[in-house]
Amino acid sequence: MEITPELKEKLSQLNEKYAALGEDFNAYLEGLLYAEVTTYWDYIELDTLLSLQKPKTAFPDEVVFIMYHQITELYFKLALREFEALGKIATPTKGHFIDRVNRINRYFDALIKSFEIMINGMDREEFLKFRMSLLPASGFQSAQYREIEIFSTDFINLVAKDEREALRNQTDIAQLFEHIYWKAGATEIATGKKTLTLIQFEEKYKDQFIALGNRCKDKNLWQVYLRLSKEDQADQLVQDALRQNDTNVNINWPLAHYKSAVRYLARQDKDVAATGGTNWQKYLPPRFQKRIFYPSLWTSEECEQWGKAWVEDSL
Repeated sequence: MEITPELKEKLSQLNEKYAALGEDFNAYLEGLLYAEVTTYWDYIELDTLLSLQKPKTAFPDEVVFIMYHQITELYFKLALREFEALGKIATPTKGHFIDRVNRINRYFDALIKSFEIMINGMDREEFLKFRMSLLPASGFQSAQYREIEIFSTDFINLVAKDEREALRNQTDIAQLFEHIYWKAGATEIATGKKTLTLIQFEEKYKDQFIALGNRCKDKNLWQVYLRLSKEDQADQLVQDALRQNDTNVNINWPLAHYKSAVRYLARQDKDVAATGGTNWQKYLPPRFQKRIFYPSLWTSEECEQWGKAWVEDSL
């Protein structure tokens, strides 16, 4: 092999790199002689990935249920990387802001469109049987989804609808967390008692959520938007990207779950309870929660009718 000037330059750059680290470049070159080449299956940990589906029952469609939720969490992780990156920017530019928010929007678009896998991809009778082996686990316990909510907006917008105004001036995240909207979704209506699903969830993640809420006071997506110039804030593409994020996370995604619940849990005589004891009939429809990340980007009529048209059109 000819030692070209280009190759010499690369070797020189590598030598400088390792010298700056106090390392012997020749030793690293020798290591390359024995290193295995990278394969696709090793790089993406394929064998490990395909071993992570561990059904609790012998029903074949439980694997569909497991894998779809695993795929969902991977998309959530991708979205959270974008939120993290945006939150670190002190002076964001319009182009970068739109690009990153639209990445998040595409991840959710893919999830929402793929939910038909869940809605139409399992045998209903199989699902109603194997789901009983999952108690008290519930998709309600997705911590990454809660983190996406915290990264999206000021914490007050995650407070239960009927308590927001009274707590509008509260700045203590720990206090606001006690009134976060999703707790009502896993609380028994008749007794006000927390379900085991909620108890487990808070025991594992409460401190983590409060810490993230404090960290996101000036790093959530809305605060990043406010760091744009006034001209860029008024830009239609910027506002459209945020509105799409609001629609995806607070309307389309909960509605996709609602459609699935109707498909598998709704009955004429009496609806089947969710595995975590969540009150899915009231918790999932967006028009009941009226959780809106960026209320000032919507008209008062749009806020008042939040999610109603989507539910009526779908059902």
